[in-house]
Amino acid sequence: MPRGPAALVALLIAAGPAAADEPLTFERHVRPILRAYCLDCHGGGEKHAGGLDLRLKRFALAGGKDGPAVVPGDAAKSLLVERLKSGEMPPGEKKVPAAEIAVIEKWIAGGAKTLRDEPATLPPGLGITAEERAYWFYQPLTRPTPPKANSDRVRTPIDAFVLAKLREKGLTLSPDADRATLLRRATFDLTGLPPTQQELDAFVADPAADAYEKALDRLLASPAYGERWGRHWLDAAGYADSDGDGATDTVRPYAWRYRDYVIRAVNADTPLDRFVTEQLAGDELLPRPWSNLTPPQIDLLAATGFLRTAPDATASANSPANAEQVMTDVLKVVSSTLLGTSVGCAQCHDHRYDPVPQADYFRLRAVFEPALDPGKWRRPGERLVSLYSDADRAKATAVEAEAGKMQTELNTKQADAVKTAFEVELAKFPEDQRPALKAAFEAPEAKRTPEQKKLTDGNPKLKITPGVLYQYNQKAADEIKALQAKVTAKRAERPAEGFVAVAAEVPGRVPATKLFHRGDARQPKGPDLAPADLTIAAPDDKRLEIAPAAGKDTTGRRLAWAKHLTGGTHPLFGRVTANRLWLNHFGRGIVDTPGEFGKLGQLPSHPELLDWLATELPRLGWSQKKFHKLVMTSTVYRQSAARTPAADAVDRANTLYAHFPVRRLEAEAVRDRMLVAAGRLDRTQFGPPIAATEDAAGQVGVPDDKPRRSVYLQVRRSKPVAFLAAFDAPGAELNCDRRASTTTAPQSLMLLNSDFVRQQARHLAVRVKAEAGSGAAPDRLAETAWRLAYLRPPAAEERRLGAAFLTAQTAALAARSKEPDLAALTNLCQQLLASNEFLYVD
Repeated sequence: MPRGPAALVALLIAAGPAAADEPLTFERHVRPILRAYCLDCHGGGEKHAGGLDLRLKRFALAGGKDGPAVVPGDAAKSLLVERLKSGEMPPGEKKVPAAEIAVIEKWIAGGAKTLRDEPATLPPGLGITAEERAYWFYQPLTRPTPPKANSDRVRTPIDAFVLAKLREKGLTLSPDADRATLLRRATFDLTGLPPTQQELDAFVADPAADAYEKALDRLLASPAYGERWGRHWLDAAGYADSDGDGATDTVRPYAWRYRDYVIRAVNADTPLDRFVTEQLAGDELLPRPWSNLTPPQIDLLAATGFLRTAPDATASANSPANAEQVMTDVLKVVSSTLLGTSVGCAQCHDHRYDPVPQADYFRLRAVFEPALDPGKWRRPGERLVSLYSDADRAKATAVEAEAGKMQTELNTKQADAVKTAFEVELAKFPEDQRPALKAAFEAPEAKRTPEQKKLTDGNPKLKITPGVLYQYNQKAADEIKALQAKVTAKRAERPAEGFVAVAAEVPGRVPATKLFHRGDARQPKGPDLAPADLTIAAPDDKRLEIAPAAGKDTTGRRLAWAKHLTGGTHPLFGRVTANRLWLNHFGRGIVDTPGEFGKLGQLPSHPELLDWLATELPRLGWSQKKFHKLVMTSTVYRQSAARTPAADAVDRANTLYAHFPVRRLEAEAVRDRMLVAAGRLDRTQFGPPIAATEDAAGQVGVPDDKPRRSVYLQVRRSKPVAFLAAFDAPGAELNCDRRASTTTAPQSLMLLNSDFVRQQARHLAVRVKAEAGSGAAPDRLAETAWRLAYLRPPAAEERRLGAAFLTAQTAALAARSKEPDLAALTNLCQQLLASNEFLYVD
């Protein structure tokens, strides 16, 4: 994402260059520069530094205490230019780049023109200008009409929009991919796993016109679908199984319930409006008291884990500053995921690039303030709801009563046995010493006289406790040990008490939200701010303001905002949501900065298509599965991934979709595909995560005997699984709007040296030998390995090379391996697992 000087260049380009006969204007060309660098001191606050207000041209002409800042027609005499060039303005290290100063100079030299007459007065703050409101992202959602294409390549309106853009560049869509390629693509896309050989063969041979649609329905009904697309959402939410509280990185023992909720909801095709509402306000959908909870009710509470994914340093160091940081991070996650806007930039002052006033930041904060409540902060352990039912409690009470009786009986017998052993040992002392010794040992330790302490310290054999009873009376010790086992077994009959972590309000408490001076929580100022949506998200600045909810256990703020957000007309949420779904199908978004749609982000490659998708989503009942089918039945999705010189010459980055993009599998899909190839993937769903551990070399991994899908591996912020991290799995960042897809040396080293890869290569080799048959020849082994790894037979040359490699390796390893044939086959299998064909999907 461009920032700083580069961002301003991008911003000016986005505004559109002035035509040759079009003069530079204050509103369109100069104010964006001043907003980014100057208005924080000269317009954004209640007082203006040096008495200079630069929000309007006429204010600049009036100037401040040093005189006019701008002299139309004479840049050299304009104090503004002088101060910018000298570096005196703005203060601090961040200076206005020369290119932006040149724009201001040219504007002044051209007469310092404006687009329109300026108002006589302005209210405090930067406000929202007509030019800012005209930015594409803030326009009301309207439904564009798909272009008329007159082409048999157009299967859906998506194709019409994309083909129209391609034709502008003299390009067209590519031919359809072959059937095997298409099914591999769709299966990895929807499930994150490869198809089986049987599924592939059946699809290729199916002559039905709707064979592809039926295959999509089958994949969307697979439990693996929710695991795959749930992981996409968990990226954006910033899911982790630890609090990220520095080196401690406290484990979150119940975070997995949120992960499981997401997977279940995605598999059930919970409408996206409901899905988002549950995560913002699941607790407000469930009346208290929260007892005898059913699984769906537990899911409603677990859904609010979305508001608890951010790091929480109060897990180990409770402080007001740490609590405030959690609130700040939650707003960043919510705004980037649902609004595509970096509202955090407005925490300390009005946003420098986008029309988000500081007051809007705190109005949005007021939506979440009652649930998070930094002023009366609750640490992670104080935000748990017990899952014990009345029946569980009754049974636990009955079990404990019975166990208590057993424990009393045990304690009595234990005390008698210790006393008997003491008497036996005491009898070994001279009779005249026994009374004093007995009195000394029977006296409470704190009340012993010096003489008694001397006696107890000098006679350790008389210090008989239950722990050393076996040294004096083995039989009694064994009797007592058996009784303790019975007590322990009885207590184990108590139902296990589970918990769910919840972001919820304290009934009756409604904390006030004030604007913080410079974002400093120690300096609140002004009146209380009412909860509200962003002003720019509403036409004519008529933002949603949430009225108080009377007579309820909650303020209803989050629920009201969620319903407004998902009502089907919100311009930010609709575009952001459609774009995220598109991104996960194609590897890039129509807006390829999915968490930043403002001036710091990229412009849409297909704005009309994005708006059509954003309006289509609610028409589909907010169904993700219907949206998937819409996208995946398009020619844009079904076309070949083969590049052409003509398309590369015009659009090498393939932003216009002249062909399907070749994509490397994400980290989890690479690991899971290896487990599938090796025949070992454990498809057990849900439950606590598989703990990550460090090996002797400090690499974090999981035991080889726990081959669960990667979505169920523990996500520690400080200790990411090394294999997944190498392939760009999210790490310690707050959340992940878009995964990188890098090609690096550490990936090659991981594929070469990783214990995990070597283990799966060996498992695959064992499977190859078993399926190829006893005593199979090298060429048969090579063919079997190719089929299991790639789901295709090897070409003749591949078979020859594979067989030759096995023959040579077996001979080379004969002297140093007990099973040279298996070792050779393991080496071949490792090469297949590490190959581009295995790692990439076209």
